[in-house]
Amino acid sequence: MKHERPADIERTSMAIITQELADLGIELPPDEAPVIKRVIHTSADFDYAKNLVFTPNAVRLATDALRRGGQTIITDTNMAKAGVSRVGLEKLGGQVLCFMADPDIAQRAKEQGSTRAVAAMQKAAQAYPGAILAVGNAPTALFEIVRQMERGLRPALVIGVPVGFVNVVEAKKAVLAACRTYDVPAIVALGRKGGSNVAAAICNALVYGAGDLLDPTARGWQ
Repeated sequence: MKHERPADIERTSMAIITQELADLGIELPPDEAPVIKRVIHTSADFDYAKNLVFTPNAVRLATDALRRGGQTIITDTNMAKAGVSRVGLEKLGGQVLCFMADPDIAQRAKEQGSTRAVAAMQKAAQAYPGAILAVGNAPTALFEIVRQMERGLRPALVIGVPVGFVNVVEAKKAVLAACRTYDVPAIVALGRKGGSNVAAAICNALVYGAGDLLDPTARGWQ
């Protein structure tokens, strides 16, 4: 069967994902299923059905925060920022920001001898302490989030899915442990896998769920 309409392609893709998960004997928790399936849809990687770890009620708490309106999502790359649904955020009265290219971030990073990702998360903690923090690239951003939580930061949600080989596994474990300690909701992809596209996919799954936009036609797709 040929599919040409975007809505039909997405629905069929999700049906295939659901069937293949069943064939693998994987039964997803109902609240986590839309997030995991959205990540698999983005990556075509079924490992995320096992690698994505959720703190208790993370999806519900993040969805509630988005539904209250005015929620800010802060990403660690402009690529992730570009991937978050504008339609969904507009419906919910939210916004997505990325500070990585800001001149003050480059200056702060230079002055303190850190990465721009560290400086960006410092700015996020100061300006938007209740934001959803979505990290898909920089493990140093996760380490900084841990430091900020030790100083009292309580984000609405931490999404920790950087990809890579250096400090990635350690940073994910550290932020997950800190979130559990400080009762901060978290969604973390254990291991090396992740990326800006995965961070955006998780954000979109939450935005779509909060805005009743899981079906693509609700987003204006045909």
